Amino acid sequence: MKNIACVDLFCGAGGLTHGFVQEGINVSAGVDLDPACRFPYETNNQARFVQRDISKVTVPELNALFGDADFTILAGCAPCQPFSTYAQRYELDGKDGKWGLLYEFARLAKGTKPDVITMENVPTVAKHEVFHDFVDTLKRLGYKVWSDVIDSSHYGVPQMRRRLVLMASRHGEIKMIEPTHQRPKTVRQAIGRLRPLGAGEAAPRDKLHVASTLSEKNLQRIKLSKPGGTWRDWPDHLVADCHRAESGRSYPGVYGRMEWDKPAPTMTTQCYGFGNGRFGHPDQDRAISLREAAILQSFPRDYAFVPEDGEVSFKVLGRLIGNAVPVDLGRAIARSINSHLASAAIRC
Repeated sequence: MKNIACVDLFCGAGGLTHGFVQEGINVSAGVDLDPACRFPYETNNQARFVQRDISKVTVPELNALFGDADFTILAGCAPCQPFSTYAQRYELDGKDGKWGLLYEFARLAKGTKPDVITMENVPTVAKHEVFHDFVDTLKRLGYKVWSDVIDSSHYGVPQMRRRLVLMASRHGEIKMIEPTHQRPKTVRQAIGRLRPLGAGEAAPRDKLHVASTLSEKNLQRIKLSKPGGTWRDWPDHLVADCHRAESGRSYPGVYGRMEWDKPAPTMTTQCYGFGNGRFGHPDQDRAISLREAAILQSFPRDYAFVPEDGEVSFKVLGRLIGNAVPVDLGRAIARSINSHLASAAIRC
Protein backbone atom coordinates (compact mmCIF):
# COMPACT_ATOMS: atom_id res chain seq x y z
CA MET A 1 0.00 0.00 0.00
CA LYS A 2 1.14 3.56 -0.60
CA ASN A 3 2.00 5.87 2.30
CA ILE A 4 -1.20 6.77 4.20
CA ALA A 5 -1.63 9.55 6.76
CA CYS A 6 -4.65 10.24 8.94
CA VAL A 7 -5.68 13.24 11.03
CA ASP A 8 -8.18 12.56 13.80
CA LEU A 9 -10.45 15.51 14.58
CA PHE A 10 -12.11 15.59 18.02
CA CYS A 11 -9.55 12.90 18.90
CA GLY A 12 -10.22 12.78 22.65
CA ALA A 13 -8.06 10.32 24.56
CA GLY A 14 -7.27 8.45 21.35
CA GLY A 15 -9.71 5.56 21.05
CA LEU A 16 -10.19 5.86 17.29
CA THR A 17 -6.55 6.70 16.71
CA HIS A 18 -5.39 3.69 18.72
CA GLY A 19 -7.59 1.40 16.67
CA PHE A 20 -6.12 2.84 13.47
CA VAL A 21 -2.56 2.47 14.75
CA GLN A 22 -3.18 -1.17 15.69
CA GLU A 23 -4.32 -1.80 12.10
CA GLY A 24 -1.23 -0.22 10.60
CA ILE A 25 -2.63 3.17 9.59
CA ASN A 26 -0.30 6.05 10.37
CA VAL A 27 -2.05 8.78 12.34
CA SER A 28 0.02 11.91 12.11
CA ALA A 29 -1.99 14.04 14.52
CA GLY A 30 -5.08 14.38 16.64
CA VAL A 31 -6.94 17.65 17.19
CA ASP A 32 -9.02 18.42 20.28
CA LEU A 33 -9.80 21.42 22.45
CA ASP A 34 -9.56 19.51 25.77
CA PRO A 35 -6.05 19.77 27.32
CA ALA A 36 -6.67 16.61 29.39
CA CYS A 37 -6.46 14.60 26.15
CA ARG A 38 -2.82 15.44 25.47
CA PHE A 39 -1.16 12.96 27.83
CA PRO A 40 -3.16 9.83 26.94
CA TYR A 41 -3.22 10.69 23.25
CA GLU A 42 0.50 11.27 22.80
CA THR A 43 1.72 8.69 25.32
CA ASN A 44 -0.16 5.75 23.83
CA ASN A 45 -0.13 6.60 20.14
CA GLN A 46 3.17 8.29 19.28
CA ALA A 47 1.16 10.90 17.41
CA ARG A 48 1.14 14.66 17.76
CA PHE A 49 -1.65 16.26 19.79
CA VAL A 50 -2.88 19.65 18.59
CA GLN A 51 -4.93 21.53 21.17
CA ARG A 52 -7.16 23.65 19.00
CA ASP A 53 -10.76 24.65 18.50
CA ILE A 54 -11.66 23.00 15.21
CA SER A 55 -13.28 26.24 14.04
CA LYS A 56 -9.83 27.83 14.25
CA VAL A 57 -8.03 25.12 12.26
CA THR A 58 -7.19 26.26 8.74
CA VAL A 59 -6.96 24.20 5.58
CA PRO A 60 -3.19 24.91 5.17
CA GLU A 61 -2.63 23.77 8.77
CA LEU A 62 -4.48 20.53 8.14
CA ASN A 63 -2.60 19.91 4.90
CA ALA A 64 0.65 20.42 6.81
CA LEU A 65 -0.44 17.73 9.28
CA PHE A 66 -1.06 15.32 6.39
CA GLY A 67 2.45 16.00 5.13
CA ASP A 68 3.52 14.37 1.89
CA ALA A 69 1.46 11.19 2.27
CA ASP A 70 0.24 9.54 -0.91
CA PHE A 71 -3.24 9.02 0.57
CA THR A 72 -4.98 10.94 3.30
CA ILE A 73 -7.76 10.10 5.75
CA LEU A 74 -9.77 12.65 7.71
CA ALA A 75 -11.47 11.06 10.72
CA GLY A 76 -13.55 12.51 13.48
CA CYS A 77 -16.27 12.13 16.08
CA ALA A 78 -17.91 15.48 16.64
CA PRO A 79 -19.17 15.77 20.25
CA CYS A 80 -22.36 13.74 20.39
CA GLN A 81 -24.11 15.58 23.23
CA PRO A 82 -25.91 18.00 20.86
CA PHE A 83 -27.48 15.04 19.09
CA SER A 84 -28.56 13.10 22.16
CA THR A 85 -32.24 12.64 22.94
CA TYR A 86 -31.83 14.68 26.12
CA ALA A 87 -30.11 17.61 24.42
CA GLN A 88 -32.73 17.85 21.71
CA ARG A 89 -35.16 19.36 24.22
CA TYR A 90 -32.93 22.39 24.54
CA GLU A 91 -31.02 22.74 21.24
CA LEU A 92 -33.39 23.84 18.52
CA ASP A 93 -31.01 25.48 16.04
CA GLY A 94 -28.72 22.87 14.53
CA LYS A 95 -26.33 25.45 13.08
CA ASP A 96 -25.25 27.09 16.33
CA GLY A 97 -23.01 26.01 19.18
CA LYS A 98 -21.74 22.46 19.21
CA TRP A 99 -24.14 21.48 16.46
CA GLY A 100 -22.07 23.65 14.15
CA LEU A 101 -18.96 21.54 14.67
CA LEU A 102 -20.10 19.18 11.94
CA TYR A 103 -20.14 22.15 9.56
CA GLU A 104 -16.54 22.84 10.55
CA PHE A 105 -15.72 19.20 9.77
CA ALA A 106 -17.32 19.71 6.33
CA ARG A 107 -15.34 22.92 5.80
CA LEU A 108 -12.04 21.12 6.37
CA ALA A 109 -13.10 18.18 4.21
CA LYS A 110 -14.00 20.54 1.38
CA GLY A 111 -10.70 22.41 1.70
CA THR A 112 -8.36 19.41 1.91
CA LYS A 113 -10.27 16.80 -0.13
CA PRO A 114 -8.79 13.76 1.64
CA ASP A 115 -9.02 10.39 -0.07
CA VAL A 116 -11.20 8.93 2.68
CA ILE A 117 -13.40 10.52 5.34
CA THR A 118 -14.92 8.72 8.31
CA MET A 119 -17.13 9.86 11.16
CA GLU A 120 -18.70 8.18 14.21
CA ASN A 121 -21.59 9.60 16.22
CA VAL A 122 -24.81 8.75 18.04
CA PRO A 123 -27.57 7.33 15.80
CA THR A 124 -29.87 10.32 16.28
CA VAL A 125 -27.45 12.61 14.42
CA ALA A 126 -28.97 11.24 11.19
CA LYS A 127 -32.31 12.88 12.06
CA HIS A 128 -30.89 16.38 11.84
CA GLU A 129 -30.30 18.86 9.06
CA VAL A 130 -26.63 19.27 9.91
CA PHE A 131 -25.93 15.61 9.11
CA HIS A 132 -27.73 15.71 5.77
CA ASP A 133 -25.89 18.92 4.88
CA PHE A 134 -22.63 17.14 5.70
CA VAL A 135 -23.49 14.19 3.45
CA ASP A 136 -24.65 16.48 0.64
CA THR A 137 -21.38 18.41 0.81
CA LEU A 138 -19.38 15.22 0.43
CA LYS A 139 -21.48 14.02 -2.49
CA ARG A 140 -21.07 17.35 -4.29
CA LEU A 141 -17.32 16.94 -3.89
CA GLY A 142 -17.51 13.59 -5.68
CA TYR A 143 -17.35 11.22 -2.71
CA LYS A 144 -19.17 7.92 -2.55
CA VAL A 145 -20.84 7.98 0.87
CA TRP A 146 -21.95 5.08 3.06
CA SER A 147 -23.48 5.30 6.53
CA ASP A 148 -25.35 2.98 8.85
CA VAL A 149 -26.02 2.36 12.53
CA ILE A 150 -23.91 -0.48 13.88
CA ASP A 151 -23.64 -2.19 17.26
CA SER A 152 -20.07 -2.05 18.55
CA SER A 153 -20.51 -5.43 20.26
CA HIS A 154 -20.55 -7.02 16.78
CA TYR A 155 -16.94 -5.86 16.37
CA GLY A 156 -15.41 -7.09 19.61
CA VAL A 157 -16.35 -4.30 22.01
CA PRO A 158 -17.72 -5.84 25.25
CA GLN A 159 -20.51 -3.28 25.35
CA MET A 160 -23.89 -2.64 23.74
CA ARG A 161 -23.04 0.61 22.00
CA ARG A 162 -25.02 1.58 18.91
CA ARG A 163 -23.34 4.23 16.79
CA LEU A 164 -23.73 5.73 13.37
CA VAL A 165 -20.62 5.21 11.25
CA LEU A 166 -20.08 7.16 8.05
CA MET A 167 -17.39 6.48 5.46
CA ALA A 168 -16.78 8.35 2.23
CA SER A 169 -14.20 7.81 -0.50
CA ARG A 170 -13.01 9.49 -3.67
CA HIS A 171 -12.04 6.06 -5.01
CA GLY A 172 -15.34 4.29 -5.35
CA GLU A 173 -17.81 2.51 -3.09
CA ILE A 174 -16.80 2.00 0.55
CA LYS A 175 -18.59 0.36 3.46
CA MET A 176 -18.04 -1.22 6.86
CA ILE A 177 -16.66 -4.75 6.99
CA GLU A 178 -19.01 -7.51 8.08
CA PRO A 179 -19.31 -8.13 11.84
CA THR A 180 -16.28 -9.88 13.30
CA HIS A 181 -18.00 -11.35 16.37
CA GLN A 182 -21.13 -13.48 16.19
CA ARG A 183 -21.09 -13.82 19.98
CA PRO A 184 -20.46 -10.54 21.80
CA LYS A 185 -17.71 -10.38 24.40
CA THR A 186 -19.07 -10.34 27.92
CA VAL A 187 -18.37 -8.34 31.04
CA ARG A 188 -16.78 -11.44 32.57
CA GLN A 189 -14.40 -11.86 29.63
CA ALA A 190 -13.44 -8.19 29.80
CA ILE A 191 -13.01 -7.43 33.51
CA GLY A 192 -13.56 -10.72 35.34
CA ARG A 193 -9.90 -11.09 36.35
CA LEU A 194 -9.27 -7.63 37.73
CA ARG A 195 -8.38 -7.19 41.37
CA PRO A 196 -11.48 -7.00 43.66
CA LEU A 197 -12.15 -3.58 45.17
CA GLY A 198 -14.42 -2.06 47.75
CA ALA A 199 -16.28 1.22 47.24
CA GLY A 200 -13.78 4.08 47.46
CA GLU A 201 -10.80 1.72 47.17
CA ALA A 202 -7.92 1.94 44.67
CA ALA A 203 -5.63 -0.82 43.47
CA PRO A 204 -2.02 -0.35 44.63
CA ARG A 205 -0.44 -0.90 41.20
CA ASP A 206 -2.97 0.74 38.92
CA LYS A 207 -4.21 4.16 39.96
CA LEU A 208 -6.99 4.00 37.35
CA HIS A 209 -8.45 0.88 38.95
CA VAL A 210 -10.27 2.94 41.55
CA ALA A 211 -13.94 2.88 42.54
CA SER A 212 -15.98 5.86 43.66
CA THR A 213 -17.26 6.03 47.21
CA LEU A 214 -20.85 5.15 48.13
CA SER A 215 -23.09 6.75 50.68
CA GLU A 216 -24.48 4.48 53.39
CA LYS A 217 -27.87 4.42 51.66
CA ASN A 218 -26.35 3.56 48.27
CA LEU A 219 -24.26 0.83 49.91
CA GLN A 220 -27.49 -0.67 51.25
CA ARG A 221 -29.05 -0.34 47.81
CA ILE A 222 -26.28 -2.07 45.90
CA LYS A 223 -26.16 -4.93 48.41
CA LEU A 224 -29.81 -5.59 47.60
CA SER A 225 -29.34 -5.18 43.83
CA LYS A 226 -29.29 -8.22 41.55
CA PRO A 227 -27.32 -8.42 38.28
CA GLY A 228 -29.73 -7.28 35.60
CA GLY A 229 -32.28 -6.19 38.20
CA THR A 230 -33.63 -2.73 38.97
CA TRP A 231 -34.39 -0.46 41.90
CA ARG A 232 -37.87 -2.01 41.85
CA ASP A 233 -36.33 -4.98 43.65
CA TRP A 234 -35.52 -2.87 46.72
CA PRO A 235 -37.64 -2.47 49.85
CA ASP A 236 -39.78 0.64 49.72
CA HIS A 237 -37.69 2.69 52.16
CA LEU A 238 -34.67 2.58 49.81
CA VAL A 239 -36.50 3.71 46.66
CA ALA A 240 -35.55 7.27 45.71
CA ASP A 241 -38.30 9.90 45.87
CA CYS A 242 -37.89 10.67 42.17
CA HIS A 243 -38.71 7.05 41.31
CA ARG A 244 -41.83 7.06 43.44
CA ALA A 245 -43.27 9.82 41.25
CA GLU A 246 -45.12 8.76 38.11
CA SER A 247 -42.53 10.48 35.92
CA GLY A 248 -39.70 8.40 37.39
CA ARG A 249 -41.25 4.94 37.14
CA SER A 250 -40.10 4.50 33.56
CA TYR A 251 -36.37 4.77 34.41
CA PRO A 252 -35.43 1.30 35.69
CA GLY A 253 -31.94 1.37 34.16
CA VAL A 254 -30.33 3.46 36.91
CA TYR A 255 -28.94 2.00 40.14
CA GLY A 256 -28.39 -1.34 38.39
CA ARG A 257 -25.73 -4.01 38.34
CA MET A 258 -24.18 -5.34 35.15
CA GLU A 259 -24.49 -9.01 34.28
CA TRP A 260 -21.36 -11.16 34.02
CA ASP A 261 -22.35 -13.09 30.92
CA LYS A 262 -23.70 -10.25 28.79
CA PRO A 263 -22.05 -7.21 27.22
CA ALA A 264 -21.95 -4.07 29.34
CA PRO A 265 -24.42 -1.24 28.77
CA THR A 266 -23.24 1.84 26.89
CA MET A 267 -20.44 3.58 28.76
CA THR A 268 -21.19 7.26 29.41
CA THR A 269 -19.20 10.10 30.92
CA GLN A 270 -20.85 9.22 34.27
CA CYS A 271 -20.07 5.50 34.11
CA TYR A 272 -18.16 5.54 37.41
CA GLY A 273 -21.34 6.30 39.41
CA PHE A 274 -23.69 3.58 40.67
CA GLY A 275 -26.71 5.89 40.43
CA ASN A 276 -25.98 7.06 36.89
CA GLY A 277 -27.00 3.92 35.00
CA ARG A 278 -26.41 0.18 35.09
CA PHE A 279 -22.85 0.72 36.25
CA GLY A 280 -22.82 -1.42 39.39
CA HIS A 281 -20.23 -4.20 39.42
CA PRO A 282 -21.84 -7.63 38.87
CA ASP A 283 -20.99 -8.95 42.34
CA GLN A 284 -18.78 -6.47 44.21
CA ASP A 285 -20.63 -3.81 46.18
CA ARG A 286 -19.45 -0.81 44.18
CA ALA A 287 -19.65 0.91 40.83
CA ILE A 288 -17.18 -0.14 38.16
CA SER A 289 -13.73 1.43 38.35
CA LEU A 290 -12.32 3.84 35.78
CA ARG A 291 -10.02 1.10 34.52
CA GLU A 292 -12.94 -1.31 34.12
CA ALA A 293 -14.84 1.35 32.19
CA ALA A 294 -11.84 1.88 29.91
CA ILE A 295 -11.52 -1.86 29.27
CA LEU A 296 -15.22 -2.05 28.47
CA GLN A 297 -14.47 0.65 25.90
CA SER A 298 -11.85 -1.84 24.60
CA PHE A 299 -8.85 0.24 25.62
CA PRO A 300 -5.85 -2.01 26.37
CA ARG A 301 -5.33 -2.89 30.04
CA ASP A 302 -2.18 -0.75 30.20
CA TYR A 303 -3.50 2.32 28.36
CA ALA A 304 -2.12 5.28 30.31
CA PHE A 305 -4.58 8.12 30.99
CA VAL A 306 -2.57 10.13 33.54
CA PRO A 307 1.15 10.45 34.41
CA GLU A 308 2.47 8.37 37.29
CA ASP A 309 2.44 11.45 39.51
CA GLY A 310 -0.79 12.82 38.04
CA GLU A 311 -4.14 13.26 39.76
CA VAL A 312 -7.01 10.88 39.12
CA SER A 313 -10.20 12.88 38.64
CA PHE A 314 -13.39 10.85 38.20
CA LYS A 315 -15.06 13.72 36.38
CA VAL A 316 -12.21 14.33 33.92
CA LEU A 317 -11.36 10.70 33.24
CA GLY A 318 -15.02 9.69 33.11
CA ARG A 319 -15.43 12.28 30.36
CA LEU A 320 -12.41 11.02 28.41
CA ILE A 321 -13.43 7.36 28.69
CA GLY A 322 -17.16 7.79 28.11
CA ASN A 323 -16.71 10.05 25.09
CA ALA A 324 -14.12 7.84 23.40
CA VAL A 325 -14.65 5.83 20.26
CA PRO A 326 -14.13 2.22 21.42
CA VAL A 327 -10.71 1.06 20.27
CA ASP A 328 -12.02 -2.13 18.69
CA LEU A 329 -14.62 -0.16 16.74
CA GLY A 330 -11.76 2.01 15.54
CA ARG A 331 -9.94 -1.13 14.44
CA ALA A 332 -12.98 -2.28 12.47
CA ILE A 333 -13.26 1.09 10.73
CA ALA A 334 -9.54 0.99 9.92
CA ARG A 335 -9.83 -2.53 8.51
CA SER A 336 -12.75 -1.34 6.38
CA ILE A 337 -10.62 1.47 4.96
CA ASN A 338 -7.64 -0.83 4.36
CA SER A 339 -9.90 -3.31 2.59
CA HIS A 340 -11.38 -0.54 0.47
CA LEU A 341 -8.01 0.81 -0.59
CA ALA A 342 -6.81 -2.68 -1.46
CA SER A 343 -9.93 -3.55 -3.46
CA ALA A 344 -9.75 -0.23 -5.28
CA ALA A 345 -6.28 -1.26 -6.47
CA ILE A 346 -4.68 1.82 -4.94
CA ARG A 347 -1.12 0.55 -4.99
CA CYS A 348 2.37 1.74 -5.72
